[in-house]
Parts: sequence; structure tokens; C-alpha cells
Amino acid sequence: MKNRNSILVLALIALFAFTTSCKQNAEENKDAETEAKTEDLTETPAKISIAKLEGSPAYADAALMLEDPAGAEISSGGAIDFTFKIENYELGAQTDSPNAEKLANSGKGQHIHFILNNQPYSAHYEPAFNKEIPDGVHHLVAFLSRSYHESVKNENSVVVRKLMVGENPTDSLGLDMEAPTLIYSRPKGTYAGADAKSILLDFFVLNTTLTADGNKVKATINGEEFMITEWAPHVISGLPMGEVSIQLELVDANGDVIPGPFNSVTRTVTLTE
Repeated sequence: MKNRNSILVLALIALFAFTTSCKQNAEENKDAETEAKTEDLTETPAKISIAKLEGSPAYADAALMLEDPAGAEISSGGAIDFTFKIENYELGAQTDSPNAEKLANSGKGQHIHFILNNQPYSAHYEPAFNKEIPDGVHHLVAFLSRSYHESVKNENSVVVRKLMVGENPTDSLGLDMEAPTLIYSRPKGTYAGADAKSILLDFFVLNTTLTADGNKVKATINGEEFMITEWAPHVISGLPMGEVSIQLELVDANGDVIPGPFNSVTRTVTLTE
């Protein structure tokens, strides 16, 4: 009888251990399933990408000319009057393109990007305005821009002018106006809400052609590198909120930066919800 009771006790202990083990395994499996579902719901960071922008009107016959100042020499620095002549292009008009809905778009319409010494541009919606310019040698690049800030790219849509301001102006940049040169345009400033989803990447190139086996523009966006082999606007997608670093470099066939004071430039923009 005693042996029978011992066997019964051992059987009950084994049954209890088996039941406990099964319950524990079930709970572990449940926890694993819950964790997997939680991981599925967790958003992975979007990958930064760039793509060529299509669908903009060409404005192939648009032209921009600088009438005043007429020459390169300006007697003294300060508020200098600039007067441009525009042909086959309307300042202040909204560009007729779906891209106006996809990208940050100026409510004031089409305009001129006025860039001095490859610094951030100022936008001008009238052909005449004045700018504060100190004494010295300055390099002006101005071109027509669509309402969503994409530059008009033809040989007549841009003005390139060396300005010598003041008496005995000093050239601290040493730019060769005939050499291959990169001029940064966009992105610029702060992008909020829907405008932060698709960001225009745009620039002007002078005295060169971009090709797959020749000169190119290398864009480094938050540390990720992209090689641009065609002079065309691009759209950046997948950028995180916050501060974004963008570097543009004009490089040769070997990937080396082409000498020139403007051929490597880094800018910072901010994206907010």
C-alpha cells in the first residue's frame, strides 16, 4: 500500500511538472507573438532617395538680362540698384505645373534667384530692386525661377557678372569666370508639414556639361552620397524631421572636386511637422 501511495505521489508530481511546463511554453509563445506584432507596428526609418523631377514647363525661350548696373565697375558700396529685363517669362505668375502642388511653392509666383558669391539666394518678384553690397570684387549669378523655385535652365535665362565695387576692390575669392562652376540654389530654409515630404534639389552649372563618364555633381545628404550625371532638378524624399545637411560638389570623372571656390558647398535646412 505504501509503495502504491509513493507511485501515486510521483505520478502527481510528474503531471504537475508537465502541466506547468506546457503553461510556461504557451506563455512564452504568446509573449513572442506579441513582441513580433509590436515589431511589425514599429515604423522603420524611411530611406533617403532622390529622383529626377519631371513635368515642368521648359520656358526654352525665356531670357534674363541685366540692364543696370550696365558695367562691371561700381564706384562705391552700399545700396546698389539693379534693373533686369525679362523676355518670354512672367514674374509673379504661378507656374502651370503639377509640381506646384508637390513642392514648396511661393504664393508670390515666379521670380529671380539673385545669388552673390554663391551665398543663399534672395528672391525677387519685380525686375528692379536694390541690394546692399560692400566694397570688393563680387560674383553675381542671377537666373529665372519657377514659382516652386526650380531654375529655368537655358543659355539666356541666366546672368553672370563680375562686380568690382569701390576704389581698388580686392578679389578674395579668385574665381575664374570661365572655369567649370557650381552654383547652389535649393534646398533652402525651413520646410513644414506637406512641404517637408518632397524637397527640391536644384543648382546651376556654368562652363561645363554633366555626363556619366565626365563631370558630375555629388550630393551628400545626411551622409548618404548620390551622383548626379545630368543637369536636371531632383526631388529628395525620405528625409527625417529636424536638421538636414546637404553638400553639393562639382567633381570630375575620377570623383575629385574640380578646383574653384564655389565647387564644394554645404548647407543646412530644417524640416518640421
